[in-house]
Amino acid sequence: MEVKKEYTNGEVTVVWQPKKCIHSAFCAKGLPEVFQPKEKPWIKIEAASTEQLVNQIEACPSGALSYYMNNLKEKKE
Repeated sequence: MEVKKEYTNGEVTVVWQPKKCIHSAFCAKGLPEVFQPKEKPWIKIEAASTEQLVNQIEACPSGALSYYMNNLKEKKE
């Protein structure tokens, strides 16, 4: 079974699929206040705006991070 973790700020939900991660660190370099690999939970979703989160997730080269807008219930992967 594939592990998926979800983090939400009420407006957007970030989906993390660890098996897809290639550890390029785009997320941690782009939004270090949100993506903190040494912490648990490692995603501090409240530390950035929805727009910042979406922009950073769209830069994820592996697809390990994706998101969906809660009001649309449609995933952007």
